[in-house]
Amino acid sequence: MASDITSQQVEDKVLRASIDRSLRHPVMFFFTSGAAWLALSLILGMVASAKSHSPGFLGDCGIFNYGRVFSAHMATFIYGWAAQAAFGTIIWLMARLSRQESKKSGVILSIGHAWNFVISLGSIGILLGGGTGKPWMYFPDWVWPLLIVCYFAIGIWSVIAFRVRRGGHVYISQWYLMAALFWFPWVFLSGNVFVNSFADAGNGVMAAGINAWFRSAMFFLFFTPVAIASAYYIAPKVTGRPVYSYKLALLGFWALAIIGPWAGMQKVMGAPIPVFLQYAGAAASILFIIPAICVGVNVLRTTTGKSETVAHSPSLRFTVAGIIGLIATAVVGGILSHPDALKYTQFAFGGTYGYEILALYGFFSMCMFGAIYFIVPRVTNREWIAGGLIRSHFWMSLYGVVFIGLFCGILGAFMHGYSLEALDVPGEASEDRLLAYTVGITVGWIFVALANVFFCFHLLMMWLRLGRRSSHPTLLEHHEPTLPPA
Repeated sequence: MASDITSQQVEDKVLRASIDRSLRHPVMFFFTSGAAWLALSLILGMVASAKSHSPGFLGDCGIFNYGRVFSAHMATFIYGWAAQAAFGTIIWLMARLSRQESKKSGVILSIGHAWNFVISLGSIGILLGGGTGKPWMYFPDWVWPLLIVCYFAIGIWSVIAFRVRRGGHVYISQWYLMAALFWFPWVFLSGNVFVNSFADAGNGVMAAGINAWFRSAMFFLFFTPVAIASAYYIAPKVTGRPVYSYKLALLGFWALAIIGPWAGMQKVMGAPIPVFLQYAGAAASILFIIPAICVGVNVLRTTTGKSETVAHSPSLRFTVAGIIGLIATAVVGGILSHPDALKYTQFAFGGTYGYEILALYGFFSMCMFGAIYFIVPRVTNREWIAGGLIRSHFWMSLYGVVFIGLFCGILGAFMHGYSLEALDVPGEASEDRLLAYTVGITVGWIFVALANVFFCFHLLMMWLRLGRRSSHPTLLEHHEPTLPPA
């Protein structure tokens, strides 16, 4: 019996190594190119933030006016960094959980290059004045059909890997990954077709409502499931424990599937569109706390009593921080979506922006950093070089996103919105009150940019395979237990 178990363990180890080897190039390409886009997005974010309180900054250069640079900042953050981090995580997790090597890694890599080429052209188009100005649809109109074609060419192989998986068990992470793979084309096609193709022939106000739905649906139905899937994989793997409650995990999944598609329309509260859509969106955003709590309880209870492991494992540290960010995103989103709060934040500077940064960086990106710190040592067969760089990345990212998302973005939005609503407050006074918060956002982006300097440098070293060999990847300070003699 012992020999059978040993042979099975050896077979599993060989299979995992072959899966990692087959996906090394596409996974590392998505992670490294995503990190490069993240660096560019942070630079553009600092420029846009600086121009919000110092309009003369780079004022002689037309491509760096606020509208263009802010649109390029968000577009590169969403489709350059976040989407590619999600792609790398999806294809690796699905292959590992399905126990299938990738036979088409060269195809995936080629389409990844095409995705980056399209993003590059779209970003240049925005800076040259060809952007649409529509939130989360910033690229010129001809970009989105190319992106959806690239997506299908990238995602189809993960669907095939799931279809031919070994064994009949479906892990909870696979539920979320498959849902994200099918929800993305539905949301992306629906939003872009109705807003960019039919808006001129239809109702422009309704197009604004669909755009608001698109932003929420992209976050709730694509980025959120991918981040949750990575958390459900990493927490049990690093701690050596099963997920705390499988039933709670299923409850969280179905709650997200039912609630997520309804959110978004509350952002156009008061517009001449059906009122029930506005209040349904507000209710869905508030009820998002249900799947967030289900995931939070499950992941945090799985890591309970493993504080030393959380401290030593960078992947688990970032994942736990990301799950806490998920709960914070749900709470803040519920507050901002309440009709009584919308009258202050709907048109205020930083309300939506602060929430989106909290969601995309404080939750999604932190989970993706955890996934990258877990996956990269396995596909490169190298250990991360320095724990100090990882700790600097973690703490400076945490300080920056809390500063931007909570204090300067959301609190500043309430203060600015209150000044706008107060009829006895002059416009100049409300702008003066906003100044401190815009400066704070710039400071926060500086923290985040410095944090990701360490991350990009570290990831480049791993891409060049300069890391050290180790039998315990992701645990930089691992102490083997004393085993009894055989």
